[in-house]
Amino acid sequence: MSGLVVLSKFVGTISLGLLTGMSYTLSTHLTPTLLLLPSASKAYTSFSHLRHSAEVHIRALTALAAGSLGLAYVLSESRVRHPYLLWTAGVVLVAGGVDVWGTSGKAGALEGRLGGEGRWEDLGGEGKVNGEVAREEMEGFGRRSGVVAGLAGGAFGMAVLGIWGDGA
Repeated sequence: MSGLVVLSKFVGTISLGLLTGMSYTLSTHLTPTLLLLPSASKAYTSFSHLRHSAEVHIRALTALAAGSLGLAYVLSESRVRHPYLLWTAGVVLVAGGVDVWGTSGKAGALEGRLGGEGRWEDLGGEGKVNGEVAREEMEGFGRRSGVVAGLAGGAFGMAVLGIWGDGA
């Protein structure tokens, strides 16, 4: 087996492990912790920074994992070309699609709804943030991160079993 194929499988599998761990941490630890902050304005500011950073890293890990596994499939000899590489890359792309689909048009949606009267509150002069809307956005992000973690974890399991089966 070519060294580049082995390296591609290794990089793809490690990227999947990192993607799974990051998404799991976002959904189970970070997002619920932000919901406990006493000020909706501070919580949403922190969430905005977290969301942007997480999206950049999740998309990079998704591209790296899917690209590496796809490259390993293409470069493999026909007698050892296993479809688990394509299945795993496909599941990773679906996980990335959940992340992109869930955030497209929503990033900063709260900023577009700031201001006005009624339920809006001014919190410490830092801006107006509706706590209910901020909570909805954070909980949705946590749910999407959980789905991405589940899909990436399944793909990680497939990749580990596939590598084990290959003897690589």
